[in-house]
Amino acid sequence: MVGFGTMINVAAIVAGGCAGLVFGGQLTERCQETLIKTIGAAVVFVGVGGTLQQMLHIEDGTITMTGTMMMIISLAIGALLGEWFDLDRRMDEFGRWLRTRTGNEKDTLFVDGFVIASLTVCIGAMAVVGSIEDGIHGNYSILAAKAVLDMIIVMTMTAAMGKGCIFSAIPVGIFQGTITLLAGALSPIITDAAMSNLSYVGNIMIFLVGVNLLFDQKVRVANLLPALLIAYSWSFIVK
Repeated sequence: MVGFGTMINVAAIVAGGCAGLVFGGQLTERCQETLIKTIGAAVVFVGVGGTLQQMLHIEDGTITMTGTMMMIISLAIGALLGEWFDLDRRMDEFGRWLRTRTGNEKDTLFVDGFVIASLTVCIGAMAVVGSIEDGIHGNYSILAAKAVLDMIIVMTMTAAMGKGCIFSAIPVGIFQGTITLLAGALSPIITDAAMSNLSYVGNIMIFLVGVNLLFDQKVRVANLLPALLIAYSWSFIVK
């Protein structure tokens, strides 16, 4: 069944979020704050690890860095485009709309939880490759594996930041569902080089999500989303 992988992923996020609500209800405010910082540290290391995996290559005992120009240019142009479209504000507005529509106006962490969780579970090569595989071959194994990871991530985030994190299931469903429906048209341009670039820049953005959690900084990560498109296109423009 086409799209089954995304359905599993969305259901896993909702289930993880509900479990997180039950668990989070038992935590004091101090414990929730500590948990947020702990999540931030974990996300930072996930981002760093993924970035270094793409950046560093070992050949004949020598470590070399690759793709730095692609990374810098993609992030710079992506940031300019993101600021122009003001994607961060648009995500915040959607989060506030969800908060109102779901009767959670008093939940001060709702919007932050929604945005941070959405960015964490949407960015990554697994979402793209898994959706393509689901759409073309009906193979949902990649998205099923991603669902398990997302469930754990969202469960922990929900315990710390509340209900907003559960609604990250919405952008995941839209993003992965759209790719699955367009899989036939997209499959010719899903190359190893393009996915490597996507993973490279995506992991840097995941790192920045962790920085926001860990240090209470406001890096507008959503405004960097166009960098993913620039990085992906780079492999076809620069040979």
